[in-house]
Amino acid sequence: MAKNSYNQSVFINCPFDDEFKPLFRAAVFTVLRCGYTPRSAQELEDSSEPRLNKIFQIIEECRYGIHDLSRVELDDGLPRFNMPFELGLFFGAKRYGNEEQGRKSCLIFERNAHSYERFISDIKGQDVATHENKPKVLIRRIRDWLSTNKRRRSLPGGAALWHEYTKFKRWLPIKCREEDLKDRELTWDDYLNLLYKWVEDGSSGYS
Repeated sequence: MAKNSYNQSVFINCPFDDEFKPLFRAAVFTVLRCGYTPRSAQELEDSSEPRLNKIFQIIEECRYGIHDLSRVELDDGLPRFNMPFELGLFFGAKRYGNEEQGRKSCLIFERNAHSYERFISDIKGQDVATHENKPKVLIRRIRDWLSTNKRRRSLPGGAALWHEYTKFKRWLPIKCREEDLKDRELTWDDYLNLLYKWVEDGSSGYS
């Protein structure tokens, strides 16, 4: 694992259902646009290795983590614990790993202030951010958090990133049609590749 890759990698731990997709896509966009590498359990497609081992590896390879706890709620009678579980793995790597792992930093999201205290009170005292289920708020929160770690150059402001993201969302379905893809069916790799094209080709000038 290259040191620079570790220092630039951000693990995005959040739900993957259609309802959460607008927030997930906004998070991936912001991380990449701020000069970091987004990582996600969605990139795991090798069924020859246990999924948990792959999550261990991704967490090990990421200095930063974004953990969304806004959807830890009843689903068909059972709460979903994947997100807090993976947050616990991240904390464990930071606490018990080597010096490099000890430099990990994370941003924890909830929907509304203090709602996490009902189901995971052990993290009380952490700076937990709210996004109110609004991509615009989430983009600004992620940008401000990453800006505290980006010491070499300044980042675009939250308002500028939101403006660019709205342009990207208009560009995306057009580009999907050009490449014979369906926006609603994009895989992790599909979305990331299109996002890289947007940034690298200077498509942010689209209006």
